[in-house]
Amino acid sequence: MNSLATDYLGLALNGPIMASPSPMMQELDEVKRLEDAGCSAIGLHSLFEEQISLESSDLDAYLSDGADSFSEALSYFPKMQDFNLGPDAYLEHIRRCKDSVNIPVIGSLNGVSAGGWTRYAKSIEQAGADALELNIYFMPTDAAVDAAKVETMHIDLVRDVVKQVKIPVAVKLGPFFSAMPNITAKIVEAGAKGLVLFNRFYQQDIDLERLEVVANLELSDSS
Repeated sequence: MNSLATDYLGLALNGPIMASPSPMMQELDEVKRLEDAGCSAIGLHSLFEEQISLESSDLDAYLSDGADSFSEALSYFPKMQDFNLGPDAYLEHIRRCKDSVNIPVIGSLNGVSAGGWTRYAKSIEQAGADALELNIYFMPTDAAVDAAKVETMHIDLVRDVVKQVKIPVAVKLGPFFSAMPNITAKIVEAGAKGLVLFNRFYQQDIDLERLEVVANLELSDSS
């Protein structure tokens, strides 16, 4: 039988089929099953910097609440072990995956600040990830920001992350660039070893009667 071995981002793979991020990636047993089924690499779900920041601010609010109360109220304070501060759980999941499977494990990062992207990228590398995917999703809402500035932001971000890590970096591309061949070439010039096309976005909608955000999920059809 002919070999199906190939490479991706410079990583040697047993075949061309990889498992992309999904809820299955959060369970170690499912990751093992994917390897047993023939997947040549595992792409983990993203570590979101916004989630880390939100958890930190929530904990601060909980600990501050009731600070002037009587000592009898101490039992109402949250237990520290009930909160997951920082990317510790995600990084530990990378370590466990690496210890459990013999195929490459690719981390994913969705940051919101330049410092956050580079800091967490290094942490993911140190946890043992074989590669890193940058899950960039930026929605420009400022009318003063032109397309060139948005593209430059992406390119600079890739360049900054690549300088901080030794593992290969891939970039997940959204479909909203006006000159896709040009931006992809510049991202590769900035050091990206691979480009990943985004899956279809789940766009939210607004219920004008109730003034609420609602999910707008439409399944694929033949078109």
